[in-house]
Amino acid sequence: MDRIRTAVIGTGFMGRTHLEALRRVENVDVVEVAATSLDKARAAADGYNVLNATGDWRDVIADPSIEAVHIATPNDSHFPIAKAAFEAGKHVLCEKPLAMSVAEARALVDLQAAKKLRGAVNHNLRYYPIVQQMRRMREAGEFGEILVVQGTYSQDWMLYQTDWNWRVDPAVSGASRVMADIGSHFFDMAEHVTGLKVSAVCSDLQTFWPTRKRPKSGGESFSGKLGVAAETVNATVTTEDFGSTIFRMGRARGAMTASQVSAGRKNGLVLEIYGTKGGASWRQESPDELWLGHRNSPNQLLLKDPSLLTEKARGFADYPGGHAEGYPDTHKQLFRRFYASIADPSLAPDYPQMADGLRQLKILEAELASHKAHAWVDVSD
Repeated sequence: MDRIRTAVIGTGFMGRTHLEALRRVENVDVVEVAATSLDKARAAADGYNVLNATGDWRDVIADPSIEAVHIATPNDSHFPIAKAAFEAGKHVLCEKPLAMSVAEARALVDLQAAKKLRGAVNHNLRYYPIVQQMRRMREAGEFGEILVVQGTYSQDWMLYQTDWNWRVDPAVSGASRVMADIGSHFFDMAEHVTGLKVSAVCSDLQTFWPTRKRPKSGGESFSGKLGVAAETVNATVTTEDFGSTIFRMGRARGAMTASQVSAGRKNGLVLEIYGTKGGASWRQESPDELWLGHRNSPNQLLLKDPSLLTEKARGFADYPGGHAEGYPDTHKQLFRRFYASIADPSLAPDYPQMADGLRQLKILEAELASHKAHAWVDVSD
């Protein structure tokens, strides 16, 4: 198989996650790392044995030998970098949210189609083997007609007033924080697993800390939890710490919450689906377990074991039963499928598309409008 040359733009928490996962994709060579400074880029490149480093992402775009780029930068730079990459003929794998607005995301979808390139959004959480098992069981009709979809995505890393991250700044992250950052994961997974589309939402958002203590330097994701003592300034906060949404998916009804102030919950994504024949519940903090509920027989707990998964879910598990597969493995599974589609243009994409990123921004736009109007808002097609 021909080698594919790629580059990673961004060296924070997600940039390093991409670099680590790419080492596990057999036909890919990471040839350059870009950051906001040459020193940052060089440090990351040296750590992952990458030859080239640059303090300007435009150097990556200008290199014709680089076929694909990973965008793992703050939200406000996703659109300009992805746009430049597509215009230069490069395939793009972008962190979510895809862009700062529906209009920007739609422009990227259209540009990708015009250029006939591959484009993916890193909704990696679809790729836990048990999540795929839920999806395949639903496709086989084992839950019957889906009636109820519910869950949460709860974290605690922004619980204190002294917790800070670039995501707090709407100029960098956009008008929403919690719903854009983690609520989008819930809705992407809910639609992926159920096969249903959110048609309308009614949302309520809350900012518990309208003023936060912003450090004069630093602010990488999750770093504030280490309690670093530093000089701070008061910063006004307009993005939400918590959000709740009730929603409609055709006849099905749903409810979800997203929070970054839930003490003790580190990465508490929960998805539950209930149908006319049975139900299922999955928790990211115990990702190898699937609870299966029944009305007239004992409930079950399925543990991940490729030999016990459905045929279509089995390909998302690389290790035998009893060998845990977690967050890093989800990136590996998505990246492998992305690069397989580059190597073989005849393959149908088996990963979240740019259109899926646009879809999540449409849901987010409806949630923000609903909160402002105190009313139900339809999600546009």
